[in-house]
Amino acid sequence: MTPETKGTAQLTTAMVLSGTLGVFVVESGASPFDVVFFRVLFGALALGAYVTARGWLRGHGFTRRTLALAVLGGVFIVFNWVLLFQAYRNTSISVATVVYHTQPFYVVLLGALLFRERLTAARLGWVAVAFAGLVLVSGVTPSDFGNGGSYLVGVGQALLAALLYGLSTLVTKHITGVRPHLIALVQVLVGIPLLLPFADFGAMRGQGADWGWLVGLGVIHTGLMYVLMYAAYAQLPTSKIAVLAFVYPAVAMVMDWAVYGHHIGLVQALGVPLIVTASLKVTLARPVPTPASAPAPRTAARAPEAASRPATRAACEA
Repeated sequence: MTPETKGTAQLTTAMVLSGTLGVFVVESGASPFDVVFFRVLFGALALGAYVTARGWLRGHGFTRRTLALAVLGGVFIVFNWVLLFQAYRNTSISVATVVYHTQPFYVVLLGALLFRERLTAARLGWVAVAFAGLVLVSGVTPSDFGNGGSYLVGVGQALLAALLYGLSTLVTKHITGVRPHLIALVQVLVGIPLLLPFADFGAMRGQGADWGWLVGLGVIHTGLMYVLMYAAYAQLPTSKIAVLAFVYPAVAMVMDWAVYGHHIGLVQALGVPLIVTASLKVTLARPVPTPASAPAPRTAARAPEAASRPATRAACEA
């Protein structure tokens, strides 16, 4: 088996696992804050055991600056998960996942806004196409503005989750020389004290078998899934990573239909290829160097094999 074939199998498996995440969240029966708290708790144990076994804690490569950036990225990641899981409740796994997949466009827009990265007319055009697809996928109608507007709130939560993930991606983009596994470990560790005040342990009593879903979110969807993704990233070209990233929303939509009978309507379905096409065009577009961004590739090139690939990661993870 060639390294690329192995990487393809690893990333496909990771994306299939990611597509089942919504079912684990819903079946746990816990509140979004409780779900994320136990996800980061069990995820930290799983990732911590893995990096310790590999001996990566020695010579970790963190400096004060990069550790602070990892912590900040963790804050964005944790609340991104809370919002996404709330969006599952207010819309559906299918709608929330597709809306959430607008992450790459936020990375482009935030990069231009915060770091003065060049935003070409072509990229801006594809962002517009993606948001046209978003309008179709969201399926928002005038009636959704009444009756408490929970569906509209859910779409907004998925969009805000994508925005927070975009912020995390841009922050992580400035961390070099550190293995992505260690960055992920810091991010989930940050979530433990951050979410502790919001966790309702009383509501978790008597959960019984539902604890299995929460353990799975930490061990499978945080520990195993991240290990598979990062191993695959080192062996695959960006083009293949970008294409395989769409296994995640595809599986999520199938799972939502198979388990809960939810499916998007015909008009909503028309928006999916618009988002997919625009995302691929934006992700695979050749970067335009600017005075502010030009040194980054040279810095990354000197980083060890450990260096993370945040721009691709934004299109993949949940």
